[in-house]
Amino acid sequence: MWIIATGGTIASRPGAEQLTGAALVEAVPGLGEAARVEVEEFSRIGSSAMTPDHWLRLSGRVSELLASDPDLAGVVVTHGTDTMEETAYFLHLTVTDARPVVLVGSMRPATAVSADGPANLLAGVRVAVSPEAVGQGVMVVLNDEIHSARDVRKTDNNRVDTFVSAEWGALGVVDLDGVHFRRGVATKHTTGSEVGLGPAEASASSGAPSSAEQPSRAAGLPLVPIVADFAGNDGSIVRRWADSGAAAIVVQAFGGGRPSPGMRGAVREVAGRGVPVVLASRVPQGRVMGSREDVARGILAAGDLPPHKARVLMMLALRHTKDAGELQRLLDTH
Repeated sequence: MWIIATGGTIASRPGAEQLTGAALVEAVPGLGEAARVEVEEFSRIGSSAMTPDHWLRLSGRVSELLASDPDLAGVVVTHGTDTMEETAYFLHLTVTDARPVVLVGSMRPATAVSADGPANLLAGVRVAVSPEAVGQGVMVVLNDEIHSARDVRKTDNNRVDTFVSAEWGALGVVDLDGVHFRRGVATKHTTGSEVGLGPAEASASSGAPSSAEQPSRAAGLPLVPIVADFAGNDGSIVRRWADSGAAAIVVQAFGGGRPSPGMRGAVREVAGRGVPVVLASRVPQGRVMGSREDVARGILAAGDLPPHKARVLMMLALRHTKDAGELQRLLDTH
């Protein structure tokens, strides 16, 4: 199996250069007993520096590795935790292979007395070579828990149990006696995704950038910003994004996706100009529900997707359709 290193806290050493992917692997006792591992250095950056261009290239590289070796069990990606959710969900929607792709990271640097990176990397490898993991889509493994890329959220800035799937629960656990799954993924992903990259795009995107110096707009991905609503908002930021060429806008509204009066007026105006607006919620749990009338106006509901994942899906979905009803269907099923 392959381990692709991208950087992040799992490789960080305060005051020193980040560890290479090879050094990460060498620091994990027992890894060689779990799988025969090959390591590739994709980047060495904090995940707050990740861009959509990195997502495209990483998806292309993972797809390339899987396509080139039918005997490959799976791929593990080491990644920082700041944007792990977005990267994992992008791969969940664009890697069209049933074999496991697992993202792992850590909350503590490599030099910490109780660094969690080695244990997380070993657990991720054990999941990636597990037959039970086939067909589960892209997963995030930390703290001996297995989470779907779609459902997982980072919930704490400091604790090692920060990643949870509070609403739907973890897929399973990694215990001393093996990898155990207790549920599957009901939404479309990987081999069933309707918003994936074409083969030519995946191949062209497979080069590995080595630094954070990447454009903010990736070639082939539309501009979809996120705007946070707040008390007293006049909606002007939404109008500015529409004027700046946004293909769609995700609004992080209040509970249930309810916007403030000023934001509501701006959303209706911008949607009326042909720029779809997705209403998401700043509340961690509970679906945002829309109506047929809103969809007909170009105002969409994020469902149970948080704003940052609704953005990822829209960036991909808009490449396949501009129809509001079809966009809503993709939000509901992916």
